[in-house]
Amino acid sequence: MQGQEYLDQISAQVRSVKSTKPGIMGSKFFMIGMVGLIALVVIIIIGAILGGNKGGEKNLSYKLKLHLDNTASVISEYQPRVKSSDLRSHSASLYSVLSGTNRELTDYLTEKYNFKEKDINKDFVEEATLAMDGLEAELFEARINGNLDRIYAHKMTYEISLFMNEEAKLINSTSNASYKEILTRSYNSLSNLYDSFNSFSETK
Repeated sequence: MQGQEYLDQISAQVRSVKSTKPGIMGSKFFMIGMVGLIALVVIIIIGAILGGNKGGEKNLSYKLKLHLDNTASVISEYQPRVKSSDLRSHSASLYSVLSGTNRELTDYLTEKYNFKEKDINKDFVEEATLAMDGLEAELFEARINGNLDRIYAHKMTYEISLFMNEEAKLINSTSNASYKEILTRSYNSLSNLYDSFNSFSETK
């Protein structure tokens, strides 16, 4: 019986040790993991805030202006080379919308931010210039290959979609009623032109 009593005593001690072990919530590794998770969430929130600041009304407006300037320049160069009279007509309408929006946008930026070309972030200028160079390169190649009309319609459809996306962001971010009206009017005009370019066919 002494042997049995000894085994019972050891068994009781083992159960006692197991019952005193901390649960997962109290473990050191769990606490370290929770601290790390909280720190990660804080970093994400801070990054989102900073990212939001970079996309504020002023920066978004400056980017839109650069896009308007560059696309209008490309249209001026390639519209006369387009063969389809319908496509040239659509292109002329697009140029008119972009020019009108650009004029009103510049007035707004000058009044609110004392806008000057030299004040635009150099990174914005470089990004916009690269995009314009890429567009011009594709249109030049299309002209050389004899399929300018089709590629021009495709690229202008894409540019319109970019403008609409940029203007939608600004409509949602600005609290200025007159600016919102300018952007909404431009957005609606571009929406109509999007359908015209998107449905263009050389066989018509």
